[in-house]
Amino acid sequence: MTCTTLCLISRPKSRIRVDSFPAASQLINTLMKAMIAGVRDNHALRHKLFQIDYLTTLSNQAVVSLLYHKKLDEEWREAATALRDALRAQGLNVHLIGRATKTKIELDQDYIDERLPVAGKEMIYRQVENSFTQPNAAMNIQMLEWALEVTKDSKGDLLELYCGNGNFSLALARNFNRVLATEIAKPSVAAAQYNIAANHIDNVQIIRMAAEEFTQAMNGVREFNRLQGIDLKRYQCETIFVDPPRSGLDSETEKMVQAYPRILYISCNPETLCKNLETLSQTHTVSRLALFDQFPYTHHMECGVLLTAK
Repeated sequence: MTCTTLCLISRPKSRIRVDSFPAASQLINTLMKAMIAGVRDNHALRHKLFQIDYLTTLSNQAVVSLLYHKKLDEEWREAATALRDALRAQGLNVHLIGRATKTKIELDQDYIDERLPVAGKEMIYRQVENSFTQPNAAMNIQMLEWALEVTKDSKGDLLELYCGNGNFSLALARNFNRVLATEIAKPSVAAAQYNIAANHIDNVQIIRMAAEEFTQAMNGVREFNRLQGIDLKRYQCETIFVDPPRSGLDSETEKMVQAYPRILYISCNPETLCKNLETLSQTHTVSRLALFDQFPYTHHMECGVLLTAK
């Protein structure tokens, strides 16, 4: 078993040409071929191009970002506009973006709007280029519905740290009186605010601040201007939701979440999850656990854990 795993993730010394990516959406695979054809013989687009990023939706919208080691000029804009128009003439609903050091050129917009059927309700999510979003839409639906199911009998309010564009906050709002969520990245906060309005949700409050800062505010260590007008004491949060980066929860946040009767933890790194559970299991018991295969055919695994106070 160990040998098989090592063989699967070992890096070959020779380069292997990859013309398709079956684990990605059909639209991404279509765009990969179209982009190669579009830039191959165009010097303005091809010169010092080192990476292309793709973001697509289930409704076949796409944002494609071209990353360069050079200054982008008007010649690049004209060539990119012609390529975009040619792709659209093929029926591809695509937006192109050029990126270089301290440069970002949007030909029209830098986002797409995803629509997901979640537990009998359509959810609208604005997803911004170069900001965190759940990469696998079909698996995201499974994660959202699992989170809804394990919190269906919840009481009081929900506190969420690391809310991103409101992916979980908005879906879980139907299970709680109110949702208070934090996020540090400005583009994600703006997307979350748009998503609140687009989904006609009136019980979600987004605060732009880091989880570590919010922990300090909750513990009375510091006061923040961003919290003016928000009475944290009015929230009766019996459940806390965390979806941290790969580094997991820092020690202060670990202590803070232990004060809540229920902890819902979505992890993108099983190693840091296990480390955090060593601390959280001192006060809480794992009552539900699920694995989500966000990236098929890789060793990566997303984990969902519900912990209840002992």
